[in-house]
Amino acid sequence: QVQLVESGGGLVQDGGSLRISCTASGRSLSGYAMAWFRQAPGKEREFVAGFSRTGGYQYYGDSVKGRFTISRGNDKNTLYLQMNALKPEDTAVYYCTAGARVITSSLRSRTAYDFWGQGTQVTVSA
Repeated sequence: QVQLVESGGGLVQDGGSLRISCTASGRSLSGYAMAWFRQAPGKEREFVAGFSRTGGYQYYGDSVKGRFTISRGNDKNTLYLQMNALKPEDTAVYYCTAGARVITSSLRSRTAYDFWGQGTQVTVSA
């Protein structure tokens, strides 16, 4: 079983930056797709950024492209999200997720993933 633990969330002002992290344990996630999703109150969980199983490409949601950067530790069990130029509409709980059978065309679908963390709250004040 894989456990995912997010950290680094908090309160930041409009235009500020924050980096959140995800640490995985239980097995090596080499060969797994990993991604960040977020969910704001009253909204569906949406794709933010992710790596394919090969790790060769990064994918981003349209609303964060150019502002957020996803990266992965050399051990493949750590995932980061650097968030710059934050806006109040980025306020949400951010979730880390991993999947062993995620194909590229399903990378943005929350149902494609096997394991989820508990989430970390990111709040951007106006």
